[in-house]
Amino acid sequence: MPPDFLGKPNMSSCQSPGTLRPSPSCHPRDNSRFLRDYAATQINAFLWISLIAVTLLLLRKLLKLFALWAKGSRISGPPCPSFYGHSKLISETNLTDLLSESHNKYGSVVKLWLGPTQLLVSMKDPGLIKEMLLKAKDKLPLTGRAFQLAFGPSSLFSSSFDKVQKRRESLAAELNGYLLQRANVISTKVVDHVMEKLHAIIGKGTLDCKMVSQHMAFSIMGATLFGDSFLAWSKASVYEELLMMIAKDACFWASYGVTPFWKQGFWRYQRLCINLKSLTQDGIEQCRQNYKLFCPTNQNSYSEISNAETKNAPEAPLSSGILMPDSLSLQEHDDHLNAREEPCGNIMRVMFHGCLTTAGLIGNILTRLATHPEIQDKIYSEIIMSRKGGQKKKQQDVDKMLVLMATVYESARLMPAGPLLQRCSLKDDLNLKTGLTIPAGAILVVPVQLVQMDDSCWGDDASQFNPYRFLSKAVKEPELVHTSSLAAVNMPWNNKFYKMLYHNSILVIFAFGTVEDTVDPDQGSCILDDPNHNAAFLPFGSGTRACVGQKFAILGVATLFASLLEHYEIRLQPGSEDDPKAMVNNCALQLLPSPKIAFVKRNG
Repeated sequence: MPPDFLGKPNMSSCQSPGTLRPSPSCHPRDNSRFLRDYAATQINAFLWISLIAVTLLLLRKLLKLFALWAKGSRISGPPCPSFYGHSKLISETNLTDLLSESHNKYGSVVKLWLGPTQLLVSMKDPGLIKEMLLKAKDKLPLTGRAFQLAFGPSSLFSSSFDKVQKRRESLAAELNGYLLQRANVISTKVVDHVMEKLHAIIGKGTLDCKMVSQHMAFSIMGATLFGDSFLAWSKASVYEELLMMIAKDACFWASYGVTPFWKQGFWRYQRLCINLKSLTQDGIEQCRQNYKLFCPTNQNSYSEISNAETKNAPEAPLSSGILMPDSLSLQEHDDHLNAREEPCGNIMRVMFHGCLTTAGLIGNILTRLATHPEIQDKIYSEIIMSRKGGQKKKQQDVDKMLVLMATVYESARLMPAGPLLQRCSLKDDLNLKTGLTIPAGAILVVPVQLVQMDDSCWGDDASQFNPYRFLSKAVKEPELVHTSSLAAVNMPWNNKFYKMLYHNSILVIFAFGTVEDTVDPDQGSCILDDPNHNAAFLPFGSGTRACVGQKFAILGVATLFASLLEHYEIRLQPGSEDDPKAMVNNCALQLLPSPKIAFVKRNG
């Protein structure tokens, strides 16, 4: 390099001062290498951060798993046969039978491991059940998968109680308001429609109890949701058939852990669900065209219209649906709109679940009455007395028909909607008064069939049909004697009346007759006990997520049977099954094999 005029070497502008090497920025190759190194450094930093985050997340999961094992180990239960828990054992036997054996051996609270990360806790003690159902407000996310596959997401049936609380409160308010406004839970049009359908099919002779109960339940639920115009809807029979087809396959497709998109049968099932949705929308439009009440501008206008109707015609038959489709599908409370929710999902779910559970209850009552003609005679006597009491021809005052109401309660006790009540606490551990801690996320179940037929809760005849267990002798003031050293009162339990005698702080109890011998509904000598006072009465659930339509369903079914038994006697066909067993069918408990019954017209 030639020197400059001062004798120093001539440096190029690409050379760094003090060195003959070129600057990195002077050559494109070196510049790209610098960018690659910088990018590699940033990527390595991101990967390290991701690795640390994933490691912390896995450690957190591992700590939760250890905590689950530690807390689960404090709950008694059968030892795990393998790493996968009792899953294989449950698949080989009936879960209710397994829980029955476990409770008999390990006590009122038992655990079963469904896998290394899933704990199931079963409770049989009524006191603990009541406490648990009040505290555990959530359901597992996969609960109701059969409904979600068929009808889409729904805020009314969400696993989180926080998401469904407002909807449930609104629904309960509508039902309770209706019960206060109307003398009859279901309108005379519904009863007449059911009776007409019975007239049409009675000529066929022997009837299947399952089919009859299905028709009755469908008519009740349809009129409840859509109004009386549903009964004259030309597509009602197609809707019923489609609903039952979906019910038949719902549990099967929900049993897949992963939605079986590769199955052709699944897509046929989805097409049925789409057709049901389309028919539901048609039903809503049918109601809107016939009744302006179905098109309120807001909830206040609905209340004003309802109040005006109540004042002007308190005894008028129901002219529109009790559970308005608009309030179940199109309007969200507090302006909270769930974009993923199907517009008709809530209506289809209520219709689906209501039909199955109501049909199960109706079918059980039909079977019990057919096999117990003496109970039918008692109920018929109540109906005749009600008519003689000056009641209008089209009204049934079922509140005064004590044996009828007790029969409905007893039928619901012997066969609830499902074999298990399921709850969980998604966020926090559940601490019971006994000191027992159930970890968050554990499946909490109540074997309803076991609890409602437990001798310790219902007496030695717990497995037998006995409506009189819900009736008590009316105790008059003179029968309750109080002195300084003596007090006595008569009370029923275990199908017998017991005299409780307190003498000098000593309790003496002795029996003096059966309830049937003492109770005479014809003479007004008995009262109907509230079944919910017994913590072991759980056909409609209990606690914060109990069925909001319990009272409505009981009174509606009782009203229907009052009209039915006034005109017909229910008989069991010779050779038909007189002791069917409760089995899970179409996502609900039903008596199988279904008995064959006949309706015999009463004289006069």
